[in-house]
Amino acid sequence: MSDFISDLRTLGACSEAVTWAQDFPTLQAVWDACDRADWMLWLAQRVDGEIRPATRLAMCACARTALRYVPDGEDRPRLVIEAAERCALGEATVEEMAAAWAAAWDASWVAAGDAARVAAGAAAGDAAWVAGAAAGVAAGDAAWDAAGAAAWVAALREMATLVREHIPVAPEIGGGR
Repeated sequence: MSDFISDLRTLGACSEAVTWAQDFPTLQAVWDACDRADWMLWLAQRVDGEIRPATRLAMCACARTALRYVPDGEDRPRLVIEAAERCALGEATVEEMAAAWAAAWDASWVAAGDAARVAAGAAAGDAAWVAGAAAGVAAGDAAWDAAGAAAWVAALREMATLVREHIPVAPEIGGGR
């Protein structure tokens, strides 16, 4: 068994991810082949112990894929993504991020219904994570409703490509980046 497989288990990776990863010789090979943006973002955050700027930008890129499902004239989801991007670049304060998050939270109550409330509530610990998770869940839910499981897989694959654009090298387990 590869050391990185033991490390994934130690980090608490789900059994499905660990089983899938066993077919690869290195963690970088896993990273390069992975079509699960959710697994990749989990690993980046878990290894780092925080949300680093590159990870936050990757989350924002994933969240942007959900904007196609937002009704015309509803700007709050886009504004919270933009605030999270500015925060990652050091151009927004925590207060600005919190205000954008609050506006997006209001939008979820008005426009997105129970699924968005659950997603936002589950991720309330970090405003950028809320933006990425809520939008990602919204994109997944909308895609599922529109085209079923195939669209969900395609959405995760699209987002995995975006994650690799922001984080091209697999997180170094045990040593951070």
